[in-house]
Amino acid sequence: MSIFSRFLPKRKPVEIKNNIPKEKANIKKTFGIYCHSHHNTKGDKLCPKCTALLATVLTKMSRCPYGITKPICDRCDRAAECLGAKQSQEFMSIMNGTQKRMFLSHPMMALKHKLASMGVDYAKYQQAKKIDDKVKAKAESAKKRAKERKEKK
Repeated sequence: MSIFSRFLPKRKPVEIKNNIPKEKANIKKTFGIYCHSHHNTKGDKLCPKCTALLATVLTKMSRCPYGITKPICDRCDRAAECLGAKQSQEFMSIMNGTQKRMFLSHPMMALKHKLASMGVDYAKYQQAKKIDDKVKAKAESAKKRAKERKEKK
């Protein structure tokens, strides 16, 4: 601890943000756009099929095992486990099929969502890179040990 440490700004603890309300709003708007374009509904109402799927998705989001630190459902590893195979496939097709329309109708929300998904992709890439590095290091150390054993004999 130095003399100047009391003059330096204090480090703030990392804030954990609750992303679930924003994610729910994104999904509701996406479902609205999808249902209006594919099932010809009007106003704020959705068709019964989309309403049922939306209700399922929102309840499963509330029960997410990741809690408030959950990743975006589009990029989550557990999406098939949470929703089931068929519902997960329908959900992903709705979310992927409505991306372009979302950029036209809600550009800021769609941009923020896209940036968040890129962050999740980058984190997964970094995680995979660490695992690959560990595997390579183990393989190299095994080769070194094998060489040492041969030299001793």
